[in-house]
Amino acid sequence: MSKSEGPNDRRKSGATWTVANRCINCLASRSVAPELLIEAKGQSIFVRQPETGDEIEAAWKAAQLCPVGAVIPPNDLPEPGPLFPEEVAGGFFRMGHNTKGSYGAHSYFGRAGDINFLVDGPRWSTRLVSWMEHRGGLDHVLLTHRDDIGDSKRYAEHFGADVWIHEAELDAAPFANRIISDDDLSSPDPAIQIVPVPGHTRGSVMYLVAGDTLFTGDTLAWDHHTQQLCGYRRYCWFDWNKQISSIAALRGF
Repeated sequence: MSKSEGPNDRRKSGATWTVANRCINCLASRSVAPELLIEAKGQSIFVRQPETGDEIEAAWKAAQLCPVGAVIPPNDLPEPGPLFPEEVAGGFFRMGHNTKGSYGAHSYFGRAGDINFLVDGPRWSTRLVSWMEHRGGLDHVLLTHRDDIGDSKRYAEHFGADVWIHEAELDAAPFANRIISDDDLSSPDPAIQIVPVPGHTRGSVMYLVAGDTLFTGDTLAWDHHTQQLCGYRRYCWFDWNKQISSIAALRGF
């Protein structure tokens, strides 16, 4: 196992992949390199060095999306081109550019009907702006809850996009102009279904697109060790019992 003990300068990282002690233990990098990165003593560490081409690419993905730049490559290893946005399913992209303010949460881009949308907000990036412009721009920002807003305001203002959030979370995104309530689940397109899932936060919602792609926010996550979906009690900020009930109710969708 290796762990950086030195300063932030990646040129001093040596001949191995390391994780600087400024890591905020946000899970983001571990989610793209679960065979290489584990949690130890409150932060990510490399349990072993990448060896294959796929493993090296996974390590670079971990470095590129780390919100605090804590994943540090060997100082003589040339950096590949941008690895994000990354297509994770047909027509849906993980944006990378995770923000420290949203604790490293992932954001996604997709299309439904005639609209382009973001789910939650990445860090502001002119490269992402250009990437979206080449895909026809951005029409809607769909926020799952208060934790993962990121720089969605800047993207919405740049593109003139509508911003959606549940009314219980509105204080965290007062710039939102499309307010979801439990009595009004109107969505920006018939292909998008809004699913209230109170628990992680009071106004957490999911977005079901085309009946088969579910953006879960922080209510559900994939556990790479158990190979199944799970909820995290230690990251529940409102009511764990409500979160369990919300997850159970998903069987009806």
